[in-house]
Amino acid sequence: MASPAFTTASASRGRFDAVVFDAYATLFDVTGVGSLAEQLWRGQGEALAALWRRKQLEYSWLRALAGRYRPFLAITRDALRHSARALGLEMDEATEERLMGQYACLSTFPENMTALREMKAAGLRLGILTNGDPEMIGVSLRSAGMTSLFDAVLSADQVRSFKTDDAVYALGPASFGCEARRILFVSSNCWDVIGAGWHGYTTFWINRQGAPLDELGARPDHTGALLTDVVAVALGERRPINRNEEKPS
Repeated sequence: MASPAFTTASASRGRFDAVVFDAYATLFDVTGVGSLAEQLWRGQGEALAALWRRKQLEYSWLRALAGRYRPFLAITRDALRHSARALGLEMDEATEERLMGQYACLSTFPENMTALREMKAAGLRLGILTNGDPEMIGVSLRSAGMTSLFDAVLSADQVRSFKTDDAVYALGPASFGCEARRILFVSSNCWDVIGAGWHGYTTFWINRQGAPLDELGARPDHTGALLTDVVAVALGERRPINRNEEKPS
């Protein structure tokens, strides 16, 4: 499916106080685990990667709703074990550790470093707001060589819950000392963007796959296909609306 063209819901609000990014699937390509899984189980790699990601998110939502916190790294392992069993794949301890290790050093998307450096050079403060616990996100950032780019790395572990709990999104304004609307929140997960919007952030959905909008009664403020599309909005520039697409309301 072709990548969606860049659209914006409204005129630029001017320069933001900060830009805050989701980590997994936004900065780091979680589909990369599928390549290793395919080597281990021929013909099942893509299925395992997709189910693993889905169960990881489901477990985070369920635990947030129930108030039964468990670190995201542990949830990721739980989701992997369930997914392997569900697909009838035999997984010994060594194989499990290989897959978990792959999750710790995920690749970044090709355009990410260019976009992040451009925003940083323009004087914008950059942050991460992730479900990942500090150890997990720390390893990923060091592996990608991104540590120095971010002024704040905020983890849901700080409030022992997960997105879309309002307490998680509140970490951004508290850290940067500004109103949520003055922060541009960027995620490739539509549900995450909507959750941030409910808290008051200005939002940007990176819709890499041309996915349909989640039916949650709200829309992102901005939409693009790549992290480089975020730069113009973050710097207060304008981009034309693609008239062939439905405008966000």
